[in-house]
Amino acid sequence: MSTTTTHDLIPITSPSDVVRVRNAVRSAAERVGYRALDVTKLVTAASEIARNTLVYGGGGRADIDIIEMGIRTGVRLVFTDEGPGIPDIGLALQEGYTSGTGMGLGLSGSKRLVDEFAIESEVARGTRVTLVKWR
Repeated sequence: MSTTTTHDLIPITSPSDVVRVRNAVRSAAERVGYRALDVTKLVTAASEIARNTLVYGGGGRADIDIIEMGIRTGVRLVFTDEGPGIPDIGLALQEGYTSGTGMGLGLSGSKRLVDEFAIESEVARGTRVTLVKWR
């Protein structure tokens, strides 16, 4: 069971909101005491998923939490949208797959940058992506 110590909710409706998410994630990671490399990894993953939420999900929100589980402290990010959903999550997670004009590194790259990664999606209902990075 984890305990949440802080919480930020950021609507994602424009490119400037993606920047707001990046800044809030950086702030949370620094509060937790991550090394610079881990801050960069988490901010990069968050930026990619926030951008996907905007571009492919039509907008949504980011929930940013500092969490504690026993002696571990981390940052949990939950991105949700009510967009078209992902018809084939396995395919979407394959390196190089893209449904748009990107390089196909968004989901798979983000997954590699964090300690825990989960994605739930239902066609015509939306997508929820959860990232956790532990210190």
